[in-house]
Amino acid sequence: MNTPAPWEDPERHFGSAMVCTIDSLASRAGIAILGSGGNAADAAIAANAVLTVTSQHMCGLGGDLFALVHDGSGPPVCLNASGRAGSGANPDRLLAEGHGSMPRRGDVRVVTVPGCIDGWSALHDRFGSMPLAEVLTPAIALAEDGFEASPLLVPAAAGVEGVDGAQDFAGLVQTGQVVGRPGVARLLRALAVGGRDAVYLGEFGDELLTVGAGEFTEDDLRRSHVDWVDPLGARVWGHDVWTVPPNSQGYLILAAALIADGLDLPREDDPLRAHLLVEAMRQAGHDRPEVLHERADGVSLLAPERLGPRRSTIHPDRRAVLGDTWHDGDTMYECVVDGDGMAVSLIQSNADGFGSHVTLPGLGVFLHNRGLGFSLEPGHPARYGPGRRPPHTLSPALVTRSDGSLRSVLGTMGADAQPQVVLQMLVRLLLDGASPGHVVGGGRWVLSGGGGGFATWTDPDEVEVLLEAHAPETWVHGLTARGHRARVAPANYGHAHCIEVVDGGLAGAADPRALVGEAAGA
Repeated sequence: MNTPAPWEDPERHFGSAMVCTIDSLASRAGIAILGSGGNAADAAIAANAVLTVTSQHMCGLGGDLFALVHDGSGPPVCLNASGRAGSGANPDRLLAEGHGSMPRRGDVRVVTVPGCIDGWSALHDRFGSMPLAEVLTPAIALAEDGFEASPLLVPAAAGVEGVDGAQDFAGLVQTGQVVGRPGVARLLRALAVGGRDAVYLGEFGDELLTVGAGEFTEDDLRRSHVDWVDPLGARVWGHDVWTVPPNSQGYLILAAALIADGLDLPREDDPLRAHLLVEAMRQAGHDRPEVLHERADGVSLLAPERLGPRRSTIHPDRRAVLGDTWHDGDTMYECVVDGDGMAVSLIQSNADGFGSHVTLPGLGVFLHNRGLGFSLEPGHPARYGPGRRPPHTLSPALVTRSDGSLRSVLGTMGADAQPQVVLQMLVRLLLDGASPGHVVGGGRWVLSGGGGGFATWTDPDEVEVLLEAHAPETWVHGLTARGHRARVAPANYGHAHCIEVVDGGLAGAADPRALVGEAAGA
């Protein structure tokens, strides 16, 4: 195995509470809330709120949210705060204009009603233990007083130079430069004082209606975009792994894990393992564009009679040709465990970097482009239309032991790669018994479809296997020998985090790939 990269062991140990995020400012805000008497739900909202200020290139008030909450024992509860298309959604108009698929940027029709604020409100209403105004205080202070730009924000901000509404990032050229977000501060203060309606029916909603130009109505904004739903779970490697059901792609984590759990996986540095896991993911995910939509039955997608034949086509010595067998995304993930054992696995996103590049210009808020998951094909179950939720890449995970107690919370950003990264983390954690430092820091592979982070499954037989430089050296040769196109290359390998309940407290790691991430604790 390659010598570990200098940053490969980000593991930290704490006695009672822990917060892992992509930004130390957010992690420390979460820990401060826990220290002031808040619980894991309060801390998760506080950390996410800070990230909407400091990390607009990955998440924001114009995005969506999913969360899993484990409080005691048994299955977690699941929050779906993904917004719906506006009442003015019209696929025929897009087709008449010559679009063959949903626009990616610069068109408000790729924007669904952002669900983030509704998600925070629902999470706080059900689980919060301290006033929302106190929970939002750290984020408000950073938005008003300014924060030092991270080494990831600076180059990302260069990509929105000149975009109407990007005024907060004008002149941002170096790490450490102070950035203020006055519009975001106003929205957070409105939420703290007046709740969700003060945002959706206030300045935020007014600007959304204006830029929407008929895509949204006031009724769309009055409607809550939150549902508490049953989580989707599967027993693998002696544990129950939980995620979000459709419209999330989380089922791919479980489907690939169920396929892999029936294979004889060798040790990590054996290239056969990489091959078998790549094949498990390809068999699980190749038909995602056809089967993933908001009304899809997650349980049926995990049925043994569906996955068994897929497992049986996996050969140890060669890559399957799926056509013969079967007729840049950016996000933030965070996880929190408090001293009373409540755990939150939360993911929130703009979809694609700064999202649609459509903004609420007076507020400096970028709107996501999650609608790119819709289809324009007539009769497709995920067709763009009024009130519909698009297929979502966001897929947080949570692991419980056979007695229902918490084992771990984990997840990652990475568009289509999210289930791929989480699968590799689960194998290390549950099969190998690796510590969170290696679960998070070890080398990864991701599948690339050549059309960006949201196009992996457009042509499943043409995907490349891209590998990190510090992955085992044997992987490239072993994969190419089995028919894969594999190479070491820069790619979006995710910013993953993991917290594990261990004897004596908690062990966890924030992904060093985020550069300024931190696992903070008490």
